[in-house]
Amino acid sequence: MMGRDPPSDIEIKVHPRRSDNAIHPVAGVGVEPSSSSNPHLYQEFRPFRRWFPWLIPSFVFANIVLFLITMYINDCPKNSVSCVAGFLGRFSFQPFKENPLLGPSASTLEKMGALEVSKVIHRHQAWRLITCIWLHAGVFHVLANMLSLLFIGIRLEQEFGFVRIGLLYVISGFGGSLLSALFIQSSISVGASGALFGLLGGMLSELITNWTIYENKVFIEWHLIEQGLTTELELSVFSYFCEDPLSLTVSGLYVQLAALLTLLFIVVINLAVGILPHVDNFAHIGGFVSGFLLGFVFLIRPQFGWVNQKSAPPGHAATSVKPKYKTYQYVLWVISLILIIVG
Repeated sequence: MMGRDPPSDIEIKVHPRRSDNAIHPVAGVGVEPSSSSNPHLYQEFRPFRRWFPWLIPSFVFANIVLFLITMYINDCPKNSVSCVAGFLGRFSFQPFKENPLLGPSASTLEKMGALEVSKVIHRHQAWRLITCIWLHAGVFHVLANMLSLLFIGIRLEQEFGFVRIGLLYVISGFGGSLLSALFIQSSISVGASGALFGLLGGMLSELITNWTIYENKVFIEWHLIEQGLTTELELSVFSYFCEDPLSLTVSGLYVQLAALLTLLFIVVINLAVGILPHVDNFAHIGGFVSGFLLGFVFLIRPQFGWVNQKSAPPGHAATSVKPKYKTYQYVLWVISLILIIVG
């Protein structure tokens, strides 16, 4: 069965109880014949544009450069009696009792733009709510955040583009700084953790608002294997909806819930880390809530039926015209936008 050539005029019904859920791979409409020896294979079908990720790596580079500049300005040998890793010269670190994260002094971070509530309120330095998310307290701090940013951010930028993910990152970081300023007023705060939690929140709301996209992805995977289509065809024509056709589950709902629970588990673990001393959990919570609401606004996708109809061949008679978005997507979009503006 797996070696059988599929018919050239493929029309695959995804779910018998759903109207017009069919994939129509037609040359000139987004799916063209490939150059392989098999004339029945098709090139990759992608209903949504896939972006080249350059903004997130740029953010990582900027954070690392700013940390190096901070260490250069800190100049531990000149301003402290003892330093860690003295062979690094002015890039050496403050003593562990002062900064256990291998980084600069608090006064240097303050000069560089760390969040200090008294200066935001009394000296009107509101810019610190933004600058603090680009600073880090030490080597361990910057490495942990930048690795997480690469892991989370690059995939999101590939899927949604640099504009939406850039805005999601910066606004979430601002939201985290704002909540931190409301509850922590006795010490300075730095770090991209609020913005990172914003990306996690955006991932969660994206999974919720685009639920039907992932639901139909699983139905397509199940139907392809059931019909015995070639693995090459699955990987080419349906690669967007079916990234790993061999790792199927019978229940689409189970797959979605598993992804949702996994993401929630990651969020809970990271929030639990915020209980540790010297970790600003208010920035984490503020960033996560901001990103969660922004995800409903920025990361909304057209529903599967509309995308399918748009990619159908000329002359294909649709049983009904599908709206671009589901009603619940509009509701979540409006509610989230109102909460963002009011909050």
